[in-house]
Amino acid sequence: MKNIPEVKLGIVAVSRDCFPIELSRNRKNKVIEECNKRGIPIINVETIIENENDTVKALNEIKEKGINALVIYLGNFGPEGPTSLLAQRFDGPVMVSAAGEETGKDLFNGRGDAYCGFLSLCYNLGLRNVKAYIPHYPIGLPSEIAEMIKDFIPIARTILALNKLKIFSFGPRPQDFVTMHTPIKPLYDIGISIMENSELDLYDVYRSAENDPRIPEVMKDMAKELGTGNKYPELLRKLAQYEVALIDFMEKNLGASEFGIFANKCWPAFEKYFGFVPCYVNSRLATRGIPVACEVDVYGALSEYIVYTTSEMPATLLDVNNTVPYDLMEEQKDKMKDYKPMDLFMGFHCGNTPSCCLVDYSMRYQLIMHRLMEPDKEPNITRGTLEGRLRPGEMLIFRLHATPDARLISYVAEGEILDMDPKSFGSIGVFAIREMRRFYRYVMLEKKFPHHTAVGFKHVAKYIYEVLKLLNIEEIYFNLGPNERYPHENPFLK
Repeated sequence: MKNIPEVKLGIVAVSRDCFPIELSRNRKNKVIEECNKRGIPIINVETIIENENDTVKALNEIKEKGINALVIYLGNFGPEGPTSLLAQRFDGPVMVSAAGEETGKDLFNGRGDAYCGFLSLCYNLGLRNVKAYIPHYPIGLPSEIAEMIKDFIPIARTILALNKLKIFSFGPRPQDFVTMHTPIKPLYDIGISIMENSELDLYDVYRSAENDPRIPEVMKDMAKELGTGNKYPELLRKLAQYEVALIDFMEKNLGASEFGIFANKCWPAFEKYFGFVPCYVNSRLATRGIPVACEVDVYGALSEYIVYTTSEMPATLLDVNNTVPYDLMEEQKDKMKDYKPMDLFMGFHCGNTPSCCLVDYSMRYQLIMHRLMEPDKEPNITRGTLEGRLRPGEMLIFRLHATPDARLISYVAEGEILDMDPKSFGSIGVFAIREMRRFYRYVMLEKKFPHHTAVGFKHVAKYIYEVLKLLNIEEIYFNLGPNERYPHENPFLK
């Protein structure tokens, strides 16, 4: 995958000095064995931490081995002071877990009491203001700990990505889309950089790429991707030039960051000067893990990127758009499953969704913009969308957003895209989420969320939740169905 960090995961064991150190060492080795069985790459930190001198030694070993995400494992009760110091001094995401007792046949020298020690550790993490990932139930046998570590990897990957992320925006938000406001301070609070640019800057970047030698190769790749859906082959050169220009701009301006995403002005002036709509290029970059959010929706781009880093699958940005007509539901009731009418809505946008997330896609023109910009004319400057029906299957919607007073709030809801024909245009599909009527009214409307939502094609809400908690996002709303085990304090679930 591109535009995403590689997780180099390490595991370190700790041991209270009045417990056998071999107990922690042997238990850690068994966890590593279980990880190897599952194909989970993990680096062994040989230092066992009993005191602060060991913490210093372990940190040096961690640095030498290039570890950027760390599992701290209590093989026995563990020393809470040196352990919490390690979590504080380590520059990366941390997971903490502990050993359960293996057998009732050896509860003298073989008893570790990590169940008790974990309480002391969490108290000390609080004293040091350390945010660590704690699994749903963090105590377990080696095989269970290995599964917890597997769940930690997408969380760690996302935290690492956000710490090295820069958002590039072009242009002010359109007048009629004030809901996409972008308080900058919350981005800095969670370690993200932003570089704001004008529409004129974007036009200059585009014109500078006019004779780039890579354009023919990009055109060829576009034609291959579109296949029979290549309705406007004469437009590909302009689109390829735009794609080359954006990629070059990102690579030249990452600076101290490693990963980049975009939030770009895409109408109404864009079409007059560029001669196309940028939707298809936006879809192609999203396929490569570089979301390009419409209408300068900075937090929309960030939401897409979080979905991408947790799922390792391309995401898209859609409007929570329109209700599903009753007659359409009646015509296709065999595909509605057991959902209620108000569980359904249509997710739509002009044509920015990756082709891998669509069925029967093709390049077309933007109907709404055509009405506005080219009434009663053949489509010209409004061409360049990628339209198709969204691929049926599991889905989630997610939004991390900044309120007018610069607080970060979030929601995530899981459901599915139904195999129903929406009988409309754009990148569009029929979405089904249990209790969507209630979620729409008491979360989306009540909490003043905008109409844009990031859409993922894999159920990774449990990872997104843990990422948000590590980022200190306290106001999180979930709609995940009756069988999921999620935080009881969620107001929506009460």
